[in-house]
Amino acid sequence: MNKMKKLSVVLTIAGSDSSGGAGIQADLKTMSAFGVYGMSVITAVTAQNTCGVTGVQSVTGEMIRLQLEAVLKDIKPDAVKIGMLSTAEAVEAVADLLEEYQPSHIVLDPVMVSTSGRCLLEPEGERLMLERLFPMAELVTPNIPEIQAILAGTIQTEEEHLQSSEPVPENCITTVFDMEAAAKKLWQRYSCQVLLKGGHMQQAADDLLYVGEPVWFPAERIECSNTHGTGCTLSSAIASGLALGYSLEESVGRAKEYVRGAMSTGLELGHGNGPLDHGWNTSSAVFTQSSQSAR
Repeated sequence: MNKMKKLSVVLTIAGSDSSGGAGIQADLKTMSAFGVYGMSVITAVTAQNTCGVTGVQSVTGEMIRLQLEAVLKDIKPDAVKIGMLSTAEAVEAVADLLEEYQPSHIVLDPVMVSTSGRCLLEPEGERLMLERLFPMAELVTPNIPEIQAILAGTIQTEEEHLQSSEPVPENCITTVFDMEAAAKKLWQRYSCQVLLKGGHMQQAADDLLYVGEPVWFPAERIECSNTHGTGCTLSSAIASGLALGYSLEESVGRAKEYVRGAMSTGLELGHGNGPLDHGWNTSSAVFTQSSQSAR
């Protein structure tokens, strides 16, 4: 009789990317690379490639509820990653079911605008996401443009902070102080831990984990065009680490290392912002094992 095998389980709630570089497809590839069992609830079908998004068809809130109930009633996930939610009813459906089933770990990637600039979440959905999902999440992973949009220009530079309490315009995150101030403000406002991604900074690609105090993950900038799906991949990798029992700080560190490796192989696909090489840390080992078995 074969011995039963148990795997850690991660659920992704996100949109489908027809080119395979982001969304559900990137999430499941990442989960496989981390050795966890991936499940999915699809919230939208997108027509997109490395050059941009050309169409979005949202899944109804009722169908999202049915998908979530089917999964959660049968297989309890060790962690949940939330990505693209394009409508208010999608946000409500996800919030209702997660409140009911109370998964141990929730990682929220607040996907509101695509890399090419297309709006992916309607305004009422943004409000509900902030009110219901942010406080529920163990970790929220915005990039700099996303946190600026969320905070709506209330972040101050160091000099302005010393001189006045008046809010400053958007696009003001340019220093380490600005990143810490923004992450702290989000943490205070929504009671969620924050990973503020520094990929939009000019000098480096340092990420900031704010857990009541700042924890920095320094990194040199990688000069490459393989950036399609980096946010999806990072948040899925963090959720996978949490599901495997690593601490939040360890999970972030391992996820960042994985993403950097996936960006660095020079995968040549598409004519725009190319996808990551999600199997960079597994494919060579599998090939070697298969070659040895064939001898």
